[in-house]
Amino acid sequence: MKKLQHILLIFLLLLVTSCGSTQIVNSWRDPDKHIHPGDWKKVLVVALLKNETNRRKAEDEMVKYLHGKGIPSYQYLDGKINQYDEEALRNTIKKDGFDAAITVRLIDVDKEKVFIPEQHYMYPLYYDDFSKYYFRNRLFFYTPGYYTVTKKFIIETVIYSIQDDKIIWSGITETYDPHGVKRLTDDIAETIRKKMLKEGFIEEK
Repeated sequence: MKKLQHILLIFLLLLVTSCGSTQIVNSWRDPDKHIHPGDWKKVLVVALLKNETNRRKAEDEMVKYLHGKGIPSYQYLDGKINQYDEEALRNTIKKDGFDAAITVRLIDVDKEKVFIPEQHYMYPLYYDDFSKYYFRNRLFFYTPGYYTVTKKFIIETVIYSIQDDKIIWSGITETYDPHGVKRLTDDIAETIRKKMLKEGFIEEK
């Protein structure tokens, strides 16, 4: 019984401490733009991250959501043109037939020390005899309060129309305690997709 209690306690603690979440705190869209399936044939994906490994991971994850239409910037831009020449970059992307570009940028990482209050968990003990079931005390689990540090990742996502040469959608998301770049990118992409569908910016296939 003690072993079972220990396993259940660990499981409950994992549920409390391992759940990341993403929410959009601010967004803007071009009210005249509505993206229909098939409108975009070629999309440049850019992750503006200092860590090269994380940059490539993030771009690869975003490309998966574009169903063969996305091209990561580390494959397209690196060594091809001078990325600091804005005019040359704009002209080259247009000439190569890109319809849109999606950029993600890490704005900040906030750390906060949070107190998790003590928890009481109650489970009934079951018996064949009703009187024993009724009069016996229930089984309690208890965990003391403790401090933990949470991380909040603030990310800016911007979508550009290459042919119109302007921003058509932008948003700021906050994600708490993501488990790696893949989970962070997946959460943001799914949250933004739902937002765009709800506001009519994109259409479901």
